[in-house]
Amino acid sequence: MPDSPNYYLTKEGLRGLKREYEELLKIRKLKSKGDVPSVFHSEELSAEFVAFREDLDLLESRIEELEHILKNIELIKPPSPKERDKVHLGATLKVELDDEIDEFTIVGTLEANPSQKKISNESPIGKSLLGHRVGDIVAAKTEMVNHICKILAIKYDNKK
Repeated sequence: MPDSPNYYLTKEGLRGLKREYEELLKIRKLKSKGDVPSVFHSEELSAEFVAFREDLDLLESRIEELEHILKNIELIKPPSPKERDKVHLGATLKVELDDEIDEFTIVGTLEANPSQKKISNESPIGKSLLGHRVGDIVAAKTEMVNHICKILAIKYDNKK
């Protein structure tokens, strides 16, 4: 793959990716121990083999992708004490967003999951909040909506 930016991960996100990688390696090993159909005379076995090959190709593709990610990660760490008044990756924010109070954590794109209140640092809102402080009012422009966001609190979890 071409030069890619680092992938930003929390310790929890890194553990999850490593766990997935190890599981896929186990599956690869099991599949290589003779799980391949040996007779290809009938249409049924031929179709089974094609499906097997497709599964194997997807498995190998994901393993390669994870290897690339794991070689290019940057762990998200809390900023120094004098920088904790600003929004950085890993910050959990309490904000007033379009007249509603919301709380979320800014993470790298691989861990972003809005249903878990984790937004990407590359999303319009995440990107616009980085570097700002409590009390700042920030405009975040998306393709469809312009959001107004007031930062009410910033905290960092030292366990990440």
